[in-house]
Amino acid sequence: MKGSRVLITGEPKGRFFEGPLSTSGTPKPGTLMQIKAATAIDGNGHFTFTEYDRDADDERPAGPLFVLLEKGEGYTYSDAYADEDHCFVYCPLTGDELNMLWSAAGTGSSDAVAVGDLAIADDGTGLLVATTGTVESEPFVACEALTDVESTGTMCHCMYTGH
Repeated sequence: MKGSRVLITGEPKGRFFEGPLSTSGTPKPGTLMQIKAATAIDGNGHFTFTEYDRDADDERPAGPLFVLLEKGEGYTYSDAYADEDHCFVYCPLTGDELNMLWSAAGTGSSDAVAVGDLAIADDGTGLLVATTGTVESEPFVACEALTDVESTGTMCHCMYTGH
């Protein structure tokens, strides 16, 4: 992990959004999100966001990817969101550096991450896992080495690849 925030790019050029969260869990900042399908925009003109859950086209994301950010002033990356919370997300651009939650699930028998490892999003959780099989989308690359990665997610300095 680099720094103490999820978004660590000095001058981010991506888009910031906010809106209600629809979740069955308690996602933490650094989780990949998407716009919840078949959900109307709320009364304030905001989309509803939910954890990444790819569409029927294998590993392709269902729309743009968003990264869940900290709740706001006084909160940290370890403070989880709950269902119906108002959330803050960032839509990254290629080269943006972020601290992302990387899961041990899908990394094989090892729970380590090496610099340069490409990541895919774990379907339904929005956590990053090491690339497995032949995928169509590898949106992040690790910029630091980690050992003892937890299945609930360990913060890892990453760069958005844009594909």
